[in-house]
Amino acid sequence: MSIHVKKTNILTLRAKKRRKIKTVLVTAYDIWQAQLADQAGVDAILVGDSLGMTTLGYETTIPVTMDDMIRHTEAVRRGTKKAFLIGDMPYLSYQVSDAEAIKNAGRFVQAGVDL
Repeated sequence: MSIHVKKTNILTLRAKKRRKIKTVLVTAYDIWQAQLADQAGVDAILVGDSLGMTTLGYETTIPVTMDDMIRHTEAVRRGTKKAFLIGDMPYLSYQVSDAEAIKNAGRFVQAGVDL
């Protein structure tokens, strides 16, 4: 017998805000962190470009690429069943042009971020 897990969506988060219920958001960069956060019942998980410093060994977030972010977002998606998933667009992934921003946002959607 499988247990149905209700997925957090933007309407869930908005309803909590409206009712002044605090939400919990954590950052995760891999499947294991995502599974722990999801099992703990967090409302949302952010795959942040801070992975540059915490995981990839950079001194800043500037060297983080879209490919880095997509790869880590996909890993976190595989570990997330309930939490709302957010991806952080890295430096120069949206500043260059609207067309570039839309293309890169689409890549995040394909990687599994929630809308």
